[in-house]
Amino acid sequence: MIKKLLLSLSCGFSALIGLAQQEIPLYKGPVPNAKASDVKEVKRSDQVATNVINPTLSIYLPPKGTANGTAVIVCPGGGYGALVMKREGYDVAEAFNKMGVTAFVLKYRLPSEKTMIDPSIGPLQDAQQAIKTVRQRAAEWGVDPKKIGIMGFSAGGHLASTAGTHFNQKVIENPEGVSVRPDFVVLIYPVITFTEPMAHSGTRKNLLGSSPKPEQIKLYSNELQVDKTTPPTFLTHASDDTVVPVKNSILFYEALQQNGVLADLHIYTKGEHGYLKTPAFDEWFGRIRHWLVQTALMTP
Repeated sequence: MIKKLLLSLSCGFSALIGLAQQEIPLYKGPVPNAKASDVKEVKRSDQVATNVINPTLSIYLPPKGTANGTAVIVCPGGGYGALVMKREGYDVAEAFNKMGVTAFVLKYRLPSEKTMIDPSIGPLQDAQQAIKTVRQRAAEWGVDPKKIGIMGFSAGGHLASTAGTHFNQKVIENPEGVSVRPDFVVLIYPVITFTEPMAHSGTRKNLLGSSPKPEQIKLYSNELQVDKTTPPTFLTHASDDTVVPVKNSILFYEALQQNGVLADLHIYTKGEHGYLKTPAFDEWFGRIRHWLVQTALMTP
């Protein structure tokens, strides 16, 4: 009897979770820039995804009556070779919900010559499509269309910073002319530059191939693409990061400063790549909340 009761409660709890989160296809029709292949997505038990070919948005709505209109699209990291969906996606979305922010976890395609005509634009297409979708359906999800940001971790940070600097690069169908410029950008230990010696070679290789052209390296070195229209940006990084050097964030921050763009940069002494032990989640995430309120991108 007790076992049946526990099973019933468990099923009910699972159903509630299912109602709180909805995963939708990113594109209504065919996925652009795709080519036929026998590649199949793999999702490990720790919710790390590889071989992503069908992009999706997971929707996290704050509890009824708590939404403040701000929205953020979260791009997990993984070097453009994998996606850390839970720790750098779902967990962060739930934390945003507690702040009244509507969150969307973007499972973006991983660039591959096997699955894409032009691998270099695949992730950017998905980021732009996500921004377009959220802006088009803002009223449905209780979102202010002028307070839609994008956040990224590591290589996801490269994607988020690309979305913030390449929004005039037309890579998706957009006959309605919906703006794909994010209203703010949040970058957590991001890959920014593809120039030596600060480039993360694995991320660059996965996006541009083993022998990228100099003009490609320049185009996707996002510190070189900042101008006065780049959205306000929050960055955080650790000095002891040996995977993606902290200079990546510094270069982007300096470019934002030179162009008069509102920006915050928080550098921690320790944290390595991933912030697994330090700084504590509440510490660095709390700074994001403060910045969003300070810049009037979120109501307290």
